Amino acid sequence: MEEFLRDIFKHVEGYYYGLVDITPKILLAILVVLISWFIAARVKVFADRRLKTKMHDPLLATFIANLIKALLIVIGFLFMFRVIGLTGVAQSVLAGAGISAFVIGFALKDIGENFLAGILLAFKRPFSVGDIIESNGVKGKVVALNLRDTQIKSDSKNIYIPNALLIKNTLVNFNSEGFLLQDFTIGLEYGSDYRKAIEIITNVMKTDTAVVDKGYSNSAVVSGITGSTIQIIIRYWVQTDRTVTDGKHRSEVVIKVAEALKENGFNIK
Repeated sequence: MEEFLRDIFKHVEGYYYGLVDITPKILLAILVVLISWFIAARVKVFADRRLKTKMHDPLLATFIANLIKALLIVIGFLFMFRVIGLTGVAQSVLAGAGISAFVIGFALKDIGENFLAGILLAFKRPFSVGDIIESNGVKGKVVALNLRDTQIKSDSKNIYIPNALLIKNTLVNFNSEGFLLQDFTIGLEYGSDYRKAIEIITNVMKTDTAVVDKGYSNSAVVSGITGSTIQIIIRYWVQTDRTVTDGKHRSEVVIKVAEALKENGFNIK
């Protein structure tokens, strides 16, 4: 019994001295990670500011700055492994050898896929910050392109779409060189003077200072007949800014068209 207790004491004593021996390394490793994170955050802010002034493309500049931050953090963790004495683990992770590395790689497949998709989006640039896009049934204004997802804003909600979905699925950009296409449909009573109605609608668009006329095909055309109603679709271009992309300007145009038609004796259905 005494020998058994003595063996237990020796093992506990060995664990204690081992913990005492590795504690400074653990504390130093934590300090390395914190310093790396701080440096990466500061470099990211600096790079983001400098790249935006040099590149004039805020979307790509922010993405590259985030990429630099991620690389610095990874380097910090690898250095942490070296401080603790787990250099072999770091090398195994980098080499991707063994079943464990395969399992980890498979588990992080989606993250890697979205990361690579983000790189493609950053350099291909199918959209810019402030553009109105639609993909996977979601429509909104682009706020930022992150390493894993793209942030868009719709109806005061922040929506994050994985970058891989934007690459794989149809992506619609409603902007054209800083302009946004808007449209709506109205119904007129059968037998109305449709040509006059189209002329009135066209005049409303011409008098609206936010509607862009030069080089863009603003139009009001008869699109079809539904029962006793003639459908007219109105399409017009506006500059992309807060005054026209939040729905308020479109509402004003609809009201102006409805009021103008009513004043001229048209019945809207």
